[in-house]
Amino acid sequence: MGYISGEGRGQATLFPASLDEYISADNPVRFIDGFVSGLNLRELKFVRAEAAATGRPGYEPGDLLRLYIYGYLNRVRSSRRLESEANRNVEVMWLLHKLTPDFKTIADFRAHNPQPLTAVCKQFVALCRELELFGGELVAVDGSKFRASNSRNRVFTAHDLRKRLERLEQKIREYLAELDQNDRAEESAAWSPRLSPEEMRAKLTKLQQRRDRYQALEKKLEQQEATQVALTDPDARLMHQSSAQGGGSVVAYNVQSVVDAKHKLIVAYDVTSDGSDQQQLARMAVQAKQALGVEHLEVVADQGFYDGGEVAACEQAGIAAYIAKPRTSKNLKRGLFTKQDFVYDPPGDRYRCPGAQWLEYRGTQTDGGRKVKYYTTDACASCELRPRCTEAKGPRRIKRLVNDEEALERMAARVAAQPDKLAQRKALIEHPFGTLKRSWNHGYFLLRTLPKVTTEFSLSVLTYNLRRALNILGPARMMAGLARC
Repeated sequence: MGYISGEGRGQATLFPASLDEYISADNPVRFIDGFVSGLNLRELKFVRAEAAATGRPGYEPGDLLRLYIYGYLNRVRSSRRLESEANRNVEVMWLLHKLTPDFKTIADFRAHNPQPLTAVCKQFVALCRELELFGGELVAVDGSKFRASNSRNRVFTAHDLRKRLERLEQKIREYLAELDQNDRAEESAAWSPRLSPEEMRAKLTKLQQRRDRYQALEKKLEQQEATQVALTDPDARLMHQSSAQGGGSVVAYNVQSVVDAKHKLIVAYDVTSDGSDQQQLARMAVQAKQALGVEHLEVVADQGFYDGGEVAACEQAGIAAYIAKPRTSKNLKRGLFTKQDFVYDPPGDRYRCPGAQWLEYRGTQTDGGRKVKYYTTDACASCELRPRCTEAKGPRRIKRLVNDEEALERMAARVAAQPDKLAQRKALIEHPFGTLKRSWNHGYFLLRTLPKVTTEFSLSVLTYNLRRALNILGPARMMAGLARC
């Protein structure tokens, strides 16, 4: 039995009479075209949204926006690859009316329109809300490290610079000593230097120049009161990754994302140079609440977001947080009583210890920039449980955050009453990050500096939400909803 065979390359073919016949009625590019056509590019402040009266005509911003949305939706982010698609892809030909902008024009459009592109993403989030794709009851927030366009070798911490300068100073001293030795032995017949004096002076000059560069970087860190500096992308930082992300450290940005529970659509997002998630909860939750347009919201996060001040700020904004308490107590590892074994008495402002003794309020102090109340008791000296309670010479001390501790206790009660909320977290928030970083290969940034990488991630969020919405409603219902809105 033979194989399936195609037509001969010399066979005459009658192609459709118009380009539109190549694009089916439910093709996503029709929705992209309709969505961009409905945007007011002048109000969004796109560069060249209004054509100049003189000079060579430029490309309409809407056409370049269509190209970027199509590219990111189909995992094509490079401006050179987008240029190639415009010359060979029938869908792009239809979308751009056969326009073929060069890669420089394409790249400049993304670089020159950071705020407008971010605003377009917010416009689509608003459209999803109009189409009732958000539940508006429960959201999950998390952060993930996206690699920056900066080599690890081009990032210097204060510790690295000190070590490098010490090694350079040692090498400079060795070369100077060798030069002196060569000068003294120059008259000797047995003198055979490793390098000529000219070669040694050239190497010494290079070492001194490198030392000057490192000293300038060290001075820059001191002036900016920073702990590290990146030379290629000044806003990127060396960040630690969790074991789930591969461990170790990477030059990256910390991408924050808030996902609605109904359809796992991204409601709010941000990109930051802060490697920690601890101070991000309230800011991201408030953004999500505003985007959803609701009065009350529940947010779930992992232990990296556990912070009393952030939880209290959420409560003030009408947001109930659900975060499991981290078990990081050193006493737990030593087999001693932890703070959870002490019961707080609100009316008396005191703690009852496992030995049924009361730890009374002794004063308030500042710890890590926060006001902390501390409690002790004189009964520790004669307590039979002391070996299981503390290894300190003095009495056991319990600390309590002023104002924030109550918010943490209320959150603990919520978590105990509804533990299923924590179980939903991974299924909600890990899905978008996994799709963007693994399936779509968007886990690294092409651009540099914080405003530009934020723009780049805006396009990723826009196309992720677009793909999800198209899968849920279908192109026909999306087009109908677009017409209603």
